[in-house]
Amino acid sequence: MQTFIRIHPKDSVAVALQPLSNGTVIRLDDLQFTLKEDIPQGHKFALLPISAGEAVIKYGAPIGTAITGIAQGSWVHTHNLKTGLGDVLTYTYQPGADSNMGNGQDKCIHDSEYEVFYGYRREDGRAGVRNEIWIIPTVGCVNNVATAIADRAQGFLQDNLDAIAAFPHPYGCSQMGGDQENTRRILADLANHPNAGGVLVLGLGCENSNIEELKKYIGPYNENRVKFLVAQECEDEIAEGLALIKQLAAYAGKARREPIPLSELVIGMKCGGSDGLSGITANPAVGAFSDLLISLGGTTILTEVPEMFGAETLLMNRCENEQLFAQTVDLINDFKNYFKNHNQTIYENPSPGNKKGGISTLEDKSLGCTQKSGSAPVRGVLGYGETVQTKGLNLLSAPGNDLVASTALAASGAQIVLFTTGRGTPFASPVPTVKISSNSQLGEKKKNWIDFDCGTLVNGGSITELGEKLFQYVIRVANGEQVKSEAAGFHDMAIFKQGVTL
Repeated sequence: MQTFIRIHPKDSVAVALQPLSNGTVIRLDDLQFTLKEDIPQGHKFALLPISAGEAVIKYGAPIGTAITGIAQGSWVHTHNLKTGLGDVLTYTYQPGADSNMGNGQDKCIHDSEYEVFYGYRREDGRAGVRNEIWIIPTVGCVNNVATAIADRAQGFLQDNLDAIAAFPHPYGCSQMGGDQENTRRILADLANHPNAGGVLVLGLGCENSNIEELKKYIGPYNENRVKFLVAQECEDEIAEGLALIKQLAAYAGKARREPIPLSELVIGMKCGGSDGLSGITANPAVGAFSDLLISLGGTTILTEVPEMFGAETLLMNRCENEQLFAQTVDLINDFKNYFKNHNQTIYENPSPGNKKGGISTLEDKSLGCTQKSGSAPVRGVLGYGETVQTKGLNLLSAPGNDLVASTALAASGAQIVLFTTGRGTPFASPVPTVKISSNSQLGEKKKNWIDFDCGTLVNGGSITELGEKLFQYVIRVANGEQVKSEAAGFHDMAIFKQGVTL
């Protein structure tokens, strides 16, 4: 069993794959020394003496600066390491500058085995992996009504309907400018999502984002698939809502799964509650998955922009052209300015759970986070609420917050979200959300949360093999196999709020 790993030949630190005791002898190439203290799983120790002010190298890149001198074999963490990040930067396009850069085309493993998934073809030509009825409130005032309708409508479920779910949220009124625009775009994106075979848009009647306003964002729609109800205009909104759900169930229930090319899969990628193993096991496995799907003509979307800070140049230099590079620079700097405009430090990250799991700085977190992108070139950059149009790897503007970012991925067109975690979380999103553990202890402890364990990599195997196993699992999910949060009946959504509430 491997006990530690040096990720890159230039690294000045190694990561403990298992808890290591003080006095353990470390042998690596021409190095031999003993640990000077206990090293928890996922945490770092110095392979070489590191001077105060010297960059600490992990993933072949700086993850911060040593606060004090660090002896060989000593624990490297927040007590002796600080971030090296600063404010908004100027970037230069250097395609191919990353030595690990690939084109994503050498990751096609046994591609003849993977041709189709079995999903639902919608009238607009898009494909879904679920056939659900969604109740979407236009405003928080009718959240309880939406939930009550969903609860009472469960009797309408049938063999070809996967779920009837409400998506409460606190917005839709008392919003201004960009916040109001964001709410309308996200709600419209969900109303048009191919995983929904039927949609009830439930309004109050006097809100800013009322149904007539929202219809402008939804665009053309099938009246059999999308129904509208204004609560203030009816005597019993729950009874009328149930009557509309019955109609939607009759329509959506006619849909049947059919073979659809794998090139039509769109998968979102997100991490949360990361630990020191996330960037070594789970995130690279998702990266291998992404490369494989893209090599077969599919699409992946990477988000949580603040967790790209410190690793952004790796993505910028993989942009397919200078226009995409410029859009990625704007993606990064716009989020940095968002922090500055609210008088917040750009590098106020990682979280307490991240630190407990072995992540010391935002660079440490970001370099691990971006492993999910694999090696494919960046072919699209999306604004918040914008739907994906380009196959291949896309970057999406959204914050790091798990619920907000996962909802943004769904709204952009992801049929499934892959969510890697070292600490664990039970949340869901509007689409099947696959929980992928970075360590097997979490996978064993929280079997009711975790769908796929990447901690097995510590005991042997390769990232390529694990990525293919993950790919096979994702196809089963696309074909209808429920993830743990679906089996629990969880459905969540959250919208990004940035400005003033009236």
